[in-house]
Amino acid sequence: MRLDQFDFELPEELIAQHPLVDRTASRLMTLNKRTGETGNHTFANLIEYLNEGDALILNDTRVIPARLYGVKPETGAKVEFLLLKESAPDTWEVLVRPGKKVRPGMTVSFGDGLLTAEVLDSTEEGGRIVRFSYDGIFYEVLDRLGEMPLPPYITEQLDDDERYQTVFSKHRGSVAAPTAGLHFTQDYLEKIQAKGIRIGFVTLHVGLGTFRPVSAEVIDEHKMHSEYYEMPQETADLIRETKANGNRVICVGTTACRTVETVGQKGEPTASSGWTDIFIHPGYEFKLVDALLTNFHLPKSSLMMLISALAGLENVMQAYDEAVRERYRFFSFGDAMFIY
Repeated sequence: MRLDQFDFELPEELIAQHPLVDRTASRLMTLNKRTGETGNHTFANLIEYLNEGDALILNDTRVIPARLYGVKPETGAKVEFLLLKESAPDTWEVLVRPGKKVRPGMTVSFGDGLLTAEVLDSTEEGGRIVRFSYDGIFYEVLDRLGEMPLPPYITEQLDDDERYQTVFSKHRGSVAAPTAGLHFTQDYLEKIQAKGIRIGFVTLHVGLGTFRPVSAEVIDEHKMHSEYYEMPQETADLIRETKANGNRVICVGTTACRTVETVGQKGEPTASSGWTDIFIHPGYEFKLVDALLTNFHLPKSSLMMLISALAGLENVMQAYDEAVRERYRFFSFGDAMFIY
């Protein structure tokens, strides 16, 4: 398939710049993956589309304050780091600005020396591999010095950083939120459970590559970034029981979907962890996932390709045309779509 088949016109004013006060107040479009039929609702109506015995799978990753501002001690030149992923203890892949002035062998200081980074190597994508030195606990130092890494299409600052975290976030490691989960409150999750829907958690630490447009003109040539995931045995058991009982496995977000389908490649779901670069696009046969709650995505992104694999490209593009006409809010702080 060609990249331009996943393109659409998106007015800039539809890109949500801030979260709603009430997490559950977003709009919800429903999309029947078999018929292409759509419906327009509010997020609070989601529960009407969930059935007793279904399993709702959530990504419990937590966004870290991954943007750091430092200096080169020798010159005082300012440097910006964006942490991408930890490849070994205290060793991270980072994006650097200005990159040309930060070379292997250099040291960068943050917070008057509270944190220092030795630049070890460059990556093929233009990033750097760095090793951090500090006293105490790394994430506590990062909490003091770092800033929340909002996506580049969000130009307004957050009043409360917790609005870029899900209410069930637990395991630190993401540089972007699993945004479909931002719509839930604890009360709404309890309401869902009271209806007989069981909830399971996986962890996938979201990298910036998730949001980058695909550049390969033939999408089969696209190489996905890798992200770290964990599938607990308890969640694997829940998925297996749900499927055995003829009920649906419903993922909240493309990251949860990619995690569950990564495990599905191995056969019967069981506990596992590691790195996944699974690329789900039209032609892919889903192993475990039956339905998906997701936000509205960037044109030409791998996320558009994933939802098109589940619902069909024609159905998705027609639904997106409707979303633009109906003035849905797009991207991280935007509205939601339920594909069932």
